[in-house]
Amino acid sequence: MKILDRYISRTIISGTLMVLLVLGALLAFVDFVSEMDDVGKGQYSMLQAAMFVLLSLPNRLYEIFPTAVLIGSLLSLGTLAGNSEFTVMRAAGISIMRIVFSVLKAGFILLVFVALIGELVVPASERQAQNLRAKNLQQTVSLAGGGGFWARDGQRFMYVSHVFPGMNLGKVNIYELSENNQLTRVTHAKSAQYLNGHWQLNGIQQTEFNGDYIESRKIESEVWQKLLNPDLFNVVSVEPGNMSAIDLFKYSNYLRSNELDSSPYELAFWIKVFTPVSSLVMLLIALPFIFGSQRSSGAGNRLLVGLLLGISFYLLNRTVNHLGQVYHVYPFISASAPVIAVAIASFYALRRVK
Repeated sequence: MKILDRYISRTIISGTLMVLLVLGALLAFVDFVSEMDDVGKGQYSMLQAAMFVLLSLPNRLYEIFPTAVLIGSLLSLGTLAGNSEFTVMRAAGISIMRIVFSVLKAGFILLVFVALIGELVVPASERQAQNLRAKNLQQTVSLAGGGGFWARDGQRFMYVSHVFPGMNLGKVNIYELSENNQLTRVTHAKSAQYLNGHWQLNGIQQTEFNGDYIESRKIESEVWQKLLNPDLFNVVSVEPGNMSAIDLFKYSNYLRSNELDSSPYELAFWIKVFTPVSSLVMLLIALPFIFGSQRSSGAGNRLLVGLLLGISFYLLNRTVNHLGQVYHVYPFISASAPVIAVAIASFYALRRVK
């Protein structure tokens, strides 16, 4: 059985990676063409555009990975079915459910692979891509490690740990210097938000350096008329879909603890959790059509129906996700319901195959 598991796993994984390579190359070409509008601005050359596309590619591959699993499994398992290899396996006494178990083993390997890509590669590569683009387009903000950035306004230097949609900032450190470059004041704020044309800083710890003495004070909240130009955040905002699941979880907890709306980040977190799981669902969708194709001459038609069903699942999943947010459905339910429903339907279809 271990030989069978390895054979099926190798077939599915190689088919999926081949499809992923083809789709990735196509998406990279489309993205590169779309970047041509900005080539020539500042120091943004074709080489910089190519680097930006390559750094953005992991995120694109992560988004299309379940689709690649579906197409790859349909092609690779369809080849096995077309060569009557499944018929030979069943004639040797191997049940359909045992074959399904071997297929799901391969799916688990793919699940771990895409989860690691989403957690370890996508957030870092996306930050590097945005940093490269902003720098060469001569923006005044540069990204730092861990999702933060530095900015300068005259003799004021600022470090922001994270920038989130809606003009919400994470921890903010502000260093103010005199004309002769002497440190005069340091301000640490737990968070900041842009409201009605001004910045509101919360949880402030401020230290002033006045000659021979130092004065420190704590301020619960304070309004700053001038801090950062809001237009700069178009190049450094961290979209929820590009954050790691750990960061999404932490920020959702922060928003809930401060009685703020955390639903977009909770939804993004659960989508991040169920995206790898949906890769297994893609395999389950394909299997009934693959086994069914052994008993009829319409194998190509069955594969086409399976492919269309997979695309329909993708559209249904996205629709339910966003409708759940509109109608205030608990994010876990809106993210998991399509996956669970299709998985149950696929298992039912498999049980009917003989």
